[in-house]
Amino acid sequence: MKGFNLSEWAIRHRSLVAYFMLVLVIAGIASYFRLGRSEDPAFTIKTMVVQALWPGATIDDTLLQVTERLERKLQETPNLDYLRSYTTAGQTTIFVNLKGETPAAQVPDIWYQVRKKVGDIRSMLPQGIVGPGFNDEFGDTYGIVYGFTADGFTHRELRDYVDDVRSRLLQVPDVSKIDVIGAQDERIYVEFSAAQLAGLGINRSALIAALQAQNAVTPAGVVQTGDEKILLRISGAFRSEHDILAINFAANGRLIRLGDIARVARGPADPPQPIFRVNGQDAIGLAIAMREGGDILTLGRNVEQAMAEIIADLPIGIEPKLVAKQPVTVENAVDEFMEALWEAVAIVLAVSFISLGLRAGAVVALSIPLVLAIVFVAMEFFGIDLQRVSLGALIIALGLLVDDAMITVETMITRLEHGDDKDHAATFAYTSTAFPMLTGTLVTVAGFVPIGFARSAAGEYTFSIFAVVAIALIVSWIVAVLFAPLLGVWILKKPKTAHSGEPGPVMRAFRRLLILAMRARWITILATLVLFGAALYGTRFVPQQFFPSSDRPELLVDLKLPQNASIYATQAVSTRLDDLLKGDETVDRWSTYVGRGAVRFYLPLNVQLPNDFFAQAVIVTKGLEQRERLKARLEQTLETEFPSVVGRVYPLELGPPVGWPLQYRVSGSDADQVREIAFRLAQFMATDARVQKINYDWIEPARTVQIRVDQDQARLMGLSSQDLAQVLNTVVSGATVTQMRDGIYLVDVVTRASAEQRASLATIRTLQVPLPNGQTVPLTQIASIAYGQEYPLIWRRDRKPTLTVQADVAPGILPAPIVRALSPKIDALNAELPAGYRVVVGGTDEESGKSQASVIAVVPVMLFLMLTILMIQLQSFHRLFLVLSVAPFGPDRGRRGSPRLRQATRLRGDPRRPGADRDDRPQLGDPDRPGRDGESPWAPSVGCGDRGDNASLPADPAHCCGRDPRHDSHRPNDLLGPDGLRDHGRSGGRDASDPGVSACALRCLVPDQTTRSGGSGAFRSQSAHNNHSFINAALKRRRTGRVSNRRGLAALNVEPAA
Repeated sequence: MKGFNLSEWAIRHRSLVAYFMLVLVIAGIASYFRLGRSEDPAFTIKTMVVQALWPGATIDDTLLQVTERLERKLQETPNLDYLRSYTTAGQTTIFVNLKGETPAAQVPDIWYQVRKKVGDIRSMLPQGIVGPGFNDEFGDTYGIVYGFTADGFTHRELRDYVDDVRSRLLQVPDVSKIDVIGAQDERIYVEFSAAQLAGLGINRSALIAALQAQNAVTPAGVVQTGDEKILLRISGAFRSEHDILAINFAANGRLIRLGDIARVARGPADPPQPIFRVNGQDAIGLAIAMREGGDILTLGRNVEQAMAEIIADLPIGIEPKLVAKQPVTVENAVDEFMEALWEAVAIVLAVSFISLGLRAGAVVALSIPLVLAIVFVAMEFFGIDLQRVSLGALIIALGLLVDDAMITVETMITRLEHGDDKDHAATFAYTSTAFPMLTGTLVTVAGFVPIGFARSAAGEYTFSIFAVVAIALIVSWIVAVLFAPLLGVWILKKPKTAHSGEPGPVMRAFRRLLILAMRARWITILATLVLFGAALYGTRFVPQQFFPSSDRPELLVDLKLPQNASIYATQAVSTRLDDLLKGDETVDRWSTYVGRGAVRFYLPLNVQLPNDFFAQAVIVTKGLEQRERLKARLEQTLETEFPSVVGRVYPLELGPPVGWPLQYRVSGSDADQVREIAFRLAQFMATDARVQKINYDWIEPARTVQIRVDQDQARLMGLSSQDLAQVLNTVVSGATVTQMRDGIYLVDVVTRASAEQRASLATIRTLQVPLPNGQTVPLTQIASIAYGQEYPLIWRRDRKPTLTVQADVAPGILPAPIVRALSPKIDALNAELPAGYRVVVGGTDEESGKSQASVIAVVPVMLFLMLTILMIQLQSFHRLFLVLSVAPFGPDRGRRGSPRLRQATRLRGDPRRPGADRDDRPQLGDPDRPGRDGESPWAPSVGCGDRGDNASLPADPAHCCGRDPRHDSHRPNDLLGPDGLRDHGRSGGRDASDPGVSACALRCLVPDQTTRSGGSGAFRSQSAHNNHSFINAALKRRRTGRVSNRRGLAALNVEPAA
């Protein structure tokens, strides 16, 4: 690099440079301890929930009058990807999903637009609508969850204590909000016998009116005097259930005490609201969310300190139990990754000392912590936390950032061996290698551009890979040209004897191999091309998955009953599961959610909707081996002992949530037709033995009882359908007639029939309906009773009924090959379907496709940047072609014969990502040996092969060892384990034939050059760095003259190939 010489400037200003080195190291240490810690990188859940209630409406009316109207308007939402709605009788829930490329900064404004649009049509919705309500905090993560159990306390007493704990925890720094889980609202039930009331001639309406009138809050007036005003208060408000029992009301000319004809009881809601249990005990939970930008480890310490004070104040019998504590998980994960990082640093240092010697290795050893310190400062500045992906990026970068320092040191040593002084050797290293090193750094950074700028949730998740690698590599170049030369001047010694230049035994063996390849150059090139094509073909059979499973010890167990099941049935099934887990040695603790899914204690969790027929257990095992053993055992148990339950046992996911791995969506205008198509689709899926547990998100019709009112007869008796509906609702489900005010709570007073009558359909036939004149009439006199069926719920997608056929896959199998195998049958089925109906692939395959498409969309930009940078460096189409022609061979040789899983998050080593394995670095191409007139063009090739391979030896072990220190990790599916972010295949076959291929390609593709010109250092690629070093160095030396092939081989005692 000509012009200003940074290395020369650093040597002239040694004290100043040394001062900044010290400042940067101290700042880096401080930044490291200030960096936030988290388990996963933050990404925006671009989903909003819109919910509305219409009590008493049928599912058809709710669909047409509420869901349809809301969805029509919500389709105007900017950046809308799709709408997904869930409708039951009297309730609609709509998920507004934005496109993955929507910038996170625009999401809050879009949610504001959603509120405005729904508000515009509020007057067009039916009367009696409750809401709509909005939840734009659907993606909030509750990293800390406590469950409180009570022994000897009522549920209300426990709730009072939990509410007090919640109030105190809300004052803890970094706590944004706390949700209460499993709390049951209190009710006062007034239960009566419908037959007894009819026999006594008591009108239920009169009884209800008496309760409402006595408990009403009505102003009694204010007395204004000359000096003051006096408020008047009327007694009679209910203070307890005993006040209700003591009520007397007039009936048939006499007073009747309510307690004589009805049972009044106070207790939790019946049927219960969603239930929460910890280790099989009923509990009330507190889910704690951290404020945006907070430090989860600091939050954990603050909450732990506050809980210690709170526990001291709790009475004996109330016990808090830990359910989820993300700070502990994050601390363990960060510690483990940091241990891996420091192991990688130690390995790289050891390789440096062994390969370069003690003093040269010391220069590299001092460069590494300096680079890391500056990287930590930059990470703090850009707000990048230490988490799974950023730490993995550091490990990836570690094998790359040593290259620049090594090249600088190697160049200085070479000049010192040839008699230069230290200052000249340091400045020469900058002149000859700085620009190629910078070019190589930028090319490598460009290789990560598709990951950094992929416009999707997965791209947002993995952005820190690009950011950290780019920072680390640019910083490593700065350190190599500014600080490493100064360290070399201080540490390196000038050798006492001149360098002999004779190769060692390894180099002599390598030279023989190289000459053999050059003799049969066409065979070498042909064989390499064949192997390369075979490698490309073989990638078709490598299983693909965008994100692997998490390495956390949790297991999730989903229990899905028939969709008309009551919460009592779900509770009974979940209790059986609790009994199975009690005393299991592999289980540390577990929590059970009945009637809903678990709270989002983990950002990528696929949160389930509240449903009476659904329960979910979160089991924390004692380790990964125990997790897998328990998973197999539970799957067997669910299959044999829970035959009527759709059960699924699975670990946590990484990346954006997906749910069931294998999914197909059937859409169409008619729900019944969609149902029939889904049955056919399930039959196709069942033909593949790898498909397990086929189920549907909705398909099962539920029984209904239809009361067909004779409207004319009802009008003659002074009744209406509304009157009959109110009577039935009061008897069967219960009607809230008033509310008792008890402290901060409002306790509903509910009237209903006795338990025996509520649970029997015979009650409906014998029900006595009160008439306006005080008499009663049997319901069957004015209405007939019939039985029918209807769907209890309907899912829709973009305003069309959509039924998802979903399934699990056999252990060790990924969804992608199954989708490919079923594709012909699915295509044939789609061809037969009527217009407007279709079957679409969903699940893991769809999400992986979206994520990969977002990455591939940026590949042209990456290629443009890489080619431009390469052209600036090489300034020759011939050289550019040579570099590109040999670059793909390194990663694909390593992949041949490898059956390992290939995930899209394994960014390096994928042949479909040009440049992902390229860390183009300069290698000095034997600058000390000028070209001699008459020298064979083959001789420089051999000489440069020797020199290039010798120069690559120190870096290669650093790449192979420093990149994946946890190769034998026990976490087989971790994002950063053996199947995660590592150089898969690179260390297995990087350099076996690169020099030979390069030499043959050089001879066959580039004409001899007679024009003598100077040149900078050769260009070196990470995956084929020997090739690029070889090519550029050889090109430089071949410009010295032209001789025949036979003459060149003769000079090397080699016979030319036929």
